Amino acid sequence: MTTSPAKRRVDPEKAAGRRNQVLEAAAVCFARSGFHGASMSEISKQAGMSAGHIYNYFDGKNAIILAFVEAHSEYVSAMLSNLDSLEDPLQAMIDDAERHVTEALDPQPWHVSIEMYAEASRNPVIAERLRAHEDSARGQLRELVRRGRERRNLSVEDVLLDSRIDTMIAYFHGLTVRALHRPDMNRAGLTEAFQVAMRALLMT
Repeated sequence: MTTSPAKRRVDPEKAAGRRNQVLEAAAVCFARSGFHGASMSEISKQAGMSAGHIYNYFDGKNAIILAFVEAHSEYVSAMLSNLDSLEDPLQAMIDDAERHVTEALDPQPWHVSIEMYAEASRNPVIAERLRAHEDSARGQLRELVRRGRERRNLSVEDVLLDSRIDTMIAYFHGLTVRALHRPDMNRAGLTEAFQVAMRALLMT
């Protein structure tokens, strides 16, 4: 009796590296041509691999943009979990203002936040996925802020918490868009303004 040849095993680490290679290339192409303007052939050329090879990892541009959504969600969740492990998360958010401002103005390639939200306005599948991740992250942040305010004997009334959390999130979303119109904004000044705003929202 003959035995069938062993199936080729996929190296998970290598596959993850290839996926990241495609995502980095897609981020460049989306920034240059927009989500709809960028073609899979353009992305494959930027990634330095054949279009057929890319389809081993993503079945199209929708799958690529959804991968960006997942990566962004994982990053935000990890950041909030790290904050929650600190002695004073609210003060840590204020102290770390420079990093928050820098990340909003110089997002990592997989953020592609403007393209994600633009496509979500037209594509219900992407909109639903973004909304689910946003709800999860918002819940993490809300609980973190609630506990921090309780420790300071500050109000944790629902309307107050919801309004302040939504204002904080709007600040981060808006800063990236604002940078399109004023790319030369003074970062030291923004950092100081961020600290003033966050202190008022978190600790009063």
